[in-house]
Amino acid sequence: MKSRILILLLTLLSLTIDAQRKKSENGDQAKSAFEALSIPGLKFRSIGPALTSGRISDFAFHSTNPKEYYVAVSSGGVWKTSNAGTTYTPIFDSEGSYSIGCVTIDPNNPNVVWVGTGENNNQRSVAYGDGIYKSADGGKSWVHMGLKDSEHIGKILIDPRNSDVVYVAAIGPLWSEGGDRGVYKTTDGGKTWTAVLTIDQHTGVNDIIMDPEDPDVLYAAAYQRRRHVFTYLGGGPGSGMYKTTDGGANWDKINKGLPEVDMGRIGLAMAPSNPGIIYAIVEASQGKGGFFKTTNRGASWVKQGSYQSSGNYYQEIVVDPNDPETIYGMNTWMQVSRDGGKTFKALGEVSKHVDNHCMWIDPNDSDHFIAGCDGGIYESWDGAKTWDFKANLPVTQFYKVALDNAEPFYNVYGGTQDNFSLGGPSRSVSGNGIANEEWWITHGGDGFETQVDQTNANIIYAQSQYGVLVRYDKSSGEEVGIQPQPGKNENAYRWNWDAPLVISNYDNKRLYFAANKVFRSNDQGNSWEVISEDLTQQINRNELKVMGRIWGIDAIAKNGSTSPYGTIVAMDESPKNENLLYVGTDDGLIQVTENGGDSWTRISSFPGVPSRTYVNMVLASQHDVNVVFACFNNHKNGDFKPYVFKSTDKGRTWRSITSNLPGRGSSYSIVQDHVDPNLLFVGTEFGVFVSNDGGGKWKQMKAGVPTIAVRDLAIQRRENDLVLGTFGRGFYVLDDYSALRNTGESTLAKEAELFDVRDPYLYEHSYPLGLPGVSFQGDSYYLGDNLGPVAMFTYYLKDDIKSLKERRQEREKEAKKTGQNNPYPSYDALKAEREEKAPQLLFTVSNSKGNVVRKIMTKPGKGLNRVTWDLRYTDTDPINLSKPSFYNPWGDSDKGILVSPGDYTVTLSKIVLDDVIQIAGPVSFTIKTLNNKSLPATDRLALNEFNRKVLKLSGSVGATRQTLREINNQMKHINDALVRAEVQHDGELVTNARNLEKTVAEISTQLSGDGVAGTLDMGRPPSVGNRVGMLVYQLFASTSDPTQTNRDSYAVAVEEFKSILESLQKLVNEDLKSLQDQLMESGAPYTPYSLPNVPQFED
Repeated sequence: MKSRILILLLTLLSLTIDAQRKKSENGDQAKSAFEALSIPGLKFRSIGPALTSGRISDFAFHSTNPKEYYVAVSSGGVWKTSNAGTTYTPIFDSEGSYSIGCVTIDPNNPNVVWVGTGENNNQRSVAYGDGIYKSADGGKSWVHMGLKDSEHIGKILIDPRNSDVVYVAAIGPLWSEGGDRGVYKTTDGGKTWTAVLTIDQHTGVNDIIMDPEDPDVLYAAAYQRRRHVFTYLGGGPGSGMYKTTDGGANWDKINKGLPEVDMGRIGLAMAPSNPGIIYAIVEASQGKGGFFKTTNRGASWVKQGSYQSSGNYYQEIVVDPNDPETIYGMNTWMQVSRDGGKTFKALGEVSKHVDNHCMWIDPNDSDHFIAGCDGGIYESWDGAKTWDFKANLPVTQFYKVALDNAEPFYNVYGGTQDNFSLGGPSRSVSGNGIANEEWWITHGGDGFETQVDQTNANIIYAQSQYGVLVRYDKSSGEEVGIQPQPGKNENAYRWNWDAPLVISNYDNKRLYFAANKVFRSNDQGNSWEVISEDLTQQINRNELKVMGRIWGIDAIAKNGSTSPYGTIVAMDESPKNENLLYVGTDDGLIQVTENGGDSWTRISSFPGVPSRTYVNMVLASQHDVNVVFACFNNHKNGDFKPYVFKSTDKGRTWRSITSNLPGRGSSYSIVQDHVDPNLLFVGTEFGVFVSNDGGGKWKQMKAGVPTIAVRDLAIQRRENDLVLGTFGRGFYVLDDYSALRNTGESTLAKEAELFDVRDPYLYEHSYPLGLPGVSFQGDSYYLGDNLGPVAMFTYYLKDDIKSLKERRQEREKEAKKTGQNNPYPSYDALKAEREEKAPQLLFTVSNSKGNVVRKIMTKPGKGLNRVTWDLRYTDTDPINLSKPSFYNPWGDSDKGILVSPGDYTVTLSKIVLDDVIQIAGPVSFTIKTLNNKSLPATDRLALNEFNRKVLKLSGSVGATRQTLREINNQMKHINDALVRAEVQHDGELVTNARNLEKTVAEISTQLSGDGVAGTLDMGRPPSVGNRVGMLVYQLFASTSDPTQTNRDSYAVAVEEFKSILESLQKLVNEDLKSLQDQLMESGAPYTPYSLPNVPQFED
């Protein structure tokens, strides 16, 4: 019997465990405390740059208000301007895709905007989308409208007669077959879609145009193409031209006159001034492509010339709205034809970035146009003679990120898609922000992995495509090429577009670099030795099937714009063993050497990872010599799942730590915290994730980061900063993430926790632009987010602290759910609710003597949050609750003076029902001096004491001014009351009032100066107010010693202010009080600050 019971219990236990496992697999299991943790306080800041911008796919201009337009960024979302590009605002940051193919405005309602996601090009780094979006409020909010499997959308057209009728040219997946391909139509505003033109599983439609004279007539360009890691094919038998005359119900091929061979990408354009003229730029095999024209609405085509561009990246044309013979061709260098396409020539782009993708021409001025290219947005007003660059659009695509160890603030480096390799500050002393001018170029071309000598921040290794490596000297600005070259009779190396580069942890002069072989230099790249054989699978890519078959050498663009196949793309050196190296290849191998390259071990199988999957990153653990991590990326086979793996035996065996990472979002990079080996960060196609248990569970970090690919990650160990290299929105910095090391179950079970505070630097902001913000540079001036001189207090709150009213409403809500009656609140309960002040959190900062130097109040927020202290005492100026009606750049700064360097503590308390209850801390930290001054203070404590005395004097002067203003206001009331008093007009009372007014004027003159004398240019000694104002101006932008002039002026001001204060005290305490008493006795009406008497009435 007992055995039966035991068997039954074991069976039930097994079923329970299996059910829990299935729940976990389905994502239904209860989240762990870390997964459920809210982390809004760990907010990334965008540091730019906008010095180089990024690739633009499309524009959509308001038809009657061209200063308002939308920008489709190929890899960076949708942006909007309402002021002709003076400023741009991102409006798509929270949606499901960041890669944008096209954007269209409803011609009948400019507030309705359609967006097609997934870039409309086929380049090797193109990202994918998730369908169609629609906004009905000018981009303020968006609704996903379907076609989620289209992945790439070329164009959206709206029927001008009926806005519910919309056509979509869906190119379809680039990396795989199937999906949503062809022309789709909706007649109900996007609620439902019908595929009205489909070709086959490999062919979509990249372009579509509508006849404005008959919107039921449409022309569509079908496009067959495929890209993989190893190849690109830019055409096939599926490509061709189609036409419908009945709104898509029926389609006819209209290829007469077009090349009778396989075609590739076809770009279409109709002349706005003559819709009977249609142009087509055609890519075709055997060199038969070119530029074609029809004047009979597609019945036949006539070749005008041989001009064409690359279907992989361009093949778009724009016709001048006022001249049907003028056509612009998007290309590396923009081309223009003035004779209907017979001849083309370069437009002229001496000061402009190349690689053009879209263009808008002003219908009222054909010399005014805006171009979108790999470098962002450019505008010309004189037909391309000159260009204006929009240097305020931070959409740079970074492949990699690297950090130096510069003091006091480190720099961030990276290589970009077609916008150089560059570096810039992670932060600076500027009170303006991080300006474009603070960035510098380290190398030209497309940029990739950069590495910086950690012992000499002036030595930077940068590279452009295919392993063109240079050593850049930041001091001189010079660079020397150091790419390894084959020896005599040695075959050429196969370099990847993005070759891996490592500086050794053990010798700053030792470099590792890789093509299909691994190279080592021990002299900073002056010479190299090969330390491996070819470590790839050495597969002949021309024997691999594409779109179901093997293609011949004459296939359109075969292998074009693609790296050689069989290259090393990832590499790392173990920080625990200098002879232990790992490399990853583009054809799915990880190779390991434990003897510095003498021999290598090949690993080709990884559980659950498809064969030949691209090894995007390998990372050797900083804590355990046996541990290594890898990120595999298979998106170029249409597989968008992340593959994050870990080995604990130097790569011999592997297990997945992908866990609960979203199933859609390829994995690119991983970094490990240098203190906690279980704290990991992963960069994916759609953001950055963190795990505090070695990859058991992951949590996305969204604060401050839009939907964007995080291609690379880097940790600055000294600062505990996490830096993201995004592919379309530049660099992001998370300042001091160290609190994440302490987010285990025990910490999260507490009511509250105050985490360690990073020691802050003490300094005054500089203002290189003269004033805060953009100063006088105009609103187009771009500034990245800076971090000022602050102490960051990161804290955890387990639960929200709710008010009495909020708690009552929660109880009532729960009762309603269960069908229970809610008791009506009592009088005492409602009275308590109305008298209660909202709960607050209080941070109290004290110095080493225990004296409170600053209190900071904030609204309670559940989860991990952060407040900052500006390292200043509280402002001593009079309290002013009113807000200024305009921004005055010369106005008071509303801040106290800096505290002294030294040791401080901070505590966290909650204020509930007027009770102050400490719930965390104290936590100690040290404020450090930033040694950036030529003339630092000889005694910081003495400087601080003097500054505090000046500040207190300034506060007293300000209070005196305020008091005098209030007395003057009182006198206005008193004078009116004298007239309205119900007694005989008393001459003595009027005289007393007039004398008091004169006294106020005399004190005001002593305090603020003689206005009459100033008007007459009469010389007078400076007033007390002038002296003190000048002192504040001279002292509070510096941490150097006060001058003797400062000290002398302070002494004079104190002496003169004493007599002013004595006069004021007598006026307030005696003269004014006496006058108010006389007024009340005379029966005058109430005046401010007087106390009314009990009224007396005669019988």
